[in-house]
Amino acid sequence: MCGRFASSATPDEVVERFAVHEVTEDGRAACVPRYNIAPTDPVAAVVERLDGEESVTRKLVGLRWGLVPSWSRDAAGAARLINARAETVAEKPSFRKAFATRRCLVPADGYYEWRPETLDGRPVKQPYFLRPGGGGGLALAGIYEFWRGPDGWHSTLAIITTTASDEVGWVHDRMPMTVTDTDAWLDPVLEDPRSAHSLLVPLPGLEPVRVSRAVNQVGHDGPELVVPVPDGE
Repeated sequence: MCGRFASSATPDEVVERFAVHEVTEDGRAACVPRYNIAPTDPVAAVVERLDGEESVTRKLVGLRWGLVPSWSRDAAGAARLINARAETVAEKPSFRKAFATRRCLVPADGYYEWRPETLDGRPVKQPYFLRPGGGGGLALAGIYEFWRGPDGWHSTLAIITTTASDEVGWVHDRMPMTVTDTDAWLDPVLEDPRSAHSLLVPLPGLEPVRVSRAVNQVGHDGPELVVPVPDGE
């Protein structure tokens, strides 16, 4: 599972890293340093859309985290569909159309997971920040959907997860995925689910670090949340 993450990249950094052609207004608004991004928050994502029959534009856009299927009557279940399991994303009715035609990448510094621990004889939910061991950023594989509500159109997102690798499985049994080929993954012309699925890989080389329990409250934000803390604090 991936239920919180951090992303500090600026729009200019995302444009350079992913060769983005256009930054939308909502994309710029969502692409600000945040260290406790939670479900239903706006998220910066890289997508490709067809402009006409042949022209493809790569964009930095803002999506709400928590996918609402196009056929939903309301958005009440969005917070439950923050992740899409790689094992079923191509078949599950909530995700299969988006997986075939609307794939995206989410820039991130790392993500949080929690494990039960004991502190001073009492149980606590201890957060860990899972980040690239060699530094740098992540590109989380996602899918997005359009849903029309009473107040207009909404663009929503789910992050694809898989079974956690041995290096991070002791923290949590699920982890986000990335892709082997950015261009192929984002290509809206690629509609074969098997070909798209073959591009997915678990995030490599992650380093789990113990961080402050302040991140447990979604109202807390700031770079101090991703700073490692010693055991017993």
